[in-house]
Amino acid sequence: MAVTDFIVAIELGSSKISGIAGKKLPDGSIQILATASENASDCIRKGVIYNLDKTTLSLTSIIKKLESTLKASIGKVYIGMGGQSLRTIRNTEVRHMDEDTKISQELIDELKDSNRAVPIVGYQILGVAPQEYKVGNDLIVDPVGVQTDHIEARFLNIIARKNVKENAAKCCDLVPIEIAEDAEDLIAPLALADAVLTSSEKRSGCVLVDFGADTTTVSVYKNNILRHLAVIPLGGNNITRDICSQQIEEDDAEALKIRFAQAYVEPTENEDENKSYKLENGCSINAILLEDIVEARLNEILDNVANQIVLSGYENKLLAGAVITGGGINLKNIEEAFVKRTKIEKIRVAKDSHISLKGMEIKKDGTNNTLIALLAAGKVNCCLMMPEQPKPEQPVKKTTNVSAKDIEIGLFTPDGESAVAAKEEEERKLQQKKEAIIAKQKAEREAQKAAEEAQKAAEETLRRKKADCEDLIQEAIRLKNDGEYNSAKKKLEKARKMNIAEKNETIKTIEQEVLRLKSENSFWGNISKKVTKAIETVLDEDKND
Repeated sequence: MAVTDFIVAIELGSSKISGIAGKKLPDGSIQILATASENASDCIRKGVIYNLDKTTLSLTSIIKKLESTLKASIGKVYIGMGGQSLRTIRNTEVRHMDEDTKISQELIDELKDSNRAVPIVGYQILGVAPQEYKVGNDLIVDPVGVQTDHIEARFLNIIARKNVKENAAKCCDLVPIEIAEDAEDLIAPLALADAVLTSSEKRSGCVLVDFGADTTTVSVYKNNILRHLAVIPLGGNNITRDICSQQIEEDDAEALKIRFAQAYVEPTENEDENKSYKLENGCSINAILLEDIVEARLNEILDNVANQIVLSGYENKLLAGAVITGGGINLKNIEEAFVKRTKIEKIRVAKDSHISLKGMEIKKDGTNNTLIALLAAGKVNCCLMMPEQPKPEQPVKKTTNVSAKDIEIGLFTPDGESAVAAKEEEERKLQQKKEAIIAKQKAEREAQKAAEEAQKAAEETLRRKKADCEDLIQEAIRLKNDGEYNSAKKKLEKARKMNIAEKNETIKTIEQEVLRLKSENSFWGNISKKVTKAIETVLDEDKND
């Protein structure tokens, strides 16, 4: 029976592209319905797509495998953005206001928009992790409602090269498949952190290290806020390639690493220099040499991890220590090596996530945590609802020489056509319908997005117009107080021409005040004041007499 309600996630890993389909259950668990994977070594490097055609073929194969198991068509997928160019940069937006101005949500949104608009050459902002807001001398997470004349908004922008997102979108277009609407800014390390870290670890402060094939990702959390993220372009494959330098084939090098390599070896006296490790096919390597190769490369990776922790500025504030995950955690004695190089004593190895899984068995060795995390982040049904197929007409009386046995075993159809050809034609028509539906949905989505962007642009234009109008009014008030009445009047005229209805009454009131003050302080106005004052003086003298 076909499944019509499920979520599909794709992980673009450096060693393999993995796909998974699952259904979220009422109790919060996820039922795994289907899995598939393809080798990615010749199309993805350091977590980044570099061969569009091969990646597209792999994605197409994965989608077809999943559809075959699900017995349903897939219309959308969740893909997490990652790769070696992924990192965080800090930015601060400052606003000066009138004294005792109450901070509004509108102002906070304006600060966020300004931060998003900061140009970064060659990069794009994939996500933003707001830090604290400095109000006066205090750091506040939620400043709305606080009165101040100055605010500093501190942001941590998660950026990546523009082609990271663009290439993923291009591959999906070629499949064709849509990226789910709410997945456009889905960042793999953040999803992983939500699936692996506890709320206590995020609050107390910890570093999450994901040891991948080509990359190692470092994420630092404190007070439930992402403080630092960096991707080190080194991983388990670098160890494998180092072993290959000893004239060993890559497959054998990988096998030697998995079976015999250790992240840390306790120094001992009288080591057997002739000891070697040997595979069933005869391939061997000196034990001490293997230890030296693995230790040298792993120390380089761990030293880079330690450096990123220092760069975060939170190296002495991580009360929950470190959480390590990914395929690299399966290296023997990885905990000891991590403690030795990073000096972090408290460490937890996360071989699986805290997400409850049902259905198909998933390997719990750290390699599937990101894939499960992306699946858990999905919210939208990814099933493509195909139009109902019309019932086929009753076949006409068979006039061919095809035997009933041939029909029964599936070589031919009842009307004498090749069953294989008929099936291929059916699949071709189904694919055409699927492509047409996805193309229509994409066009509708783009049209809606364009409309939303147009509305947002109009709202931003109006907001700026209101702000400019308010600036003119404030400038007019200043000029009025300085006695520059003509200049004040000109500013008010400009403000009136902006046609901001809610400001018209304010403009009118200030204009009347300007006219009054101008009249009172004119030449004849001053004479009138002097005469009036003289009369009042005379009257006062008469009263005294």
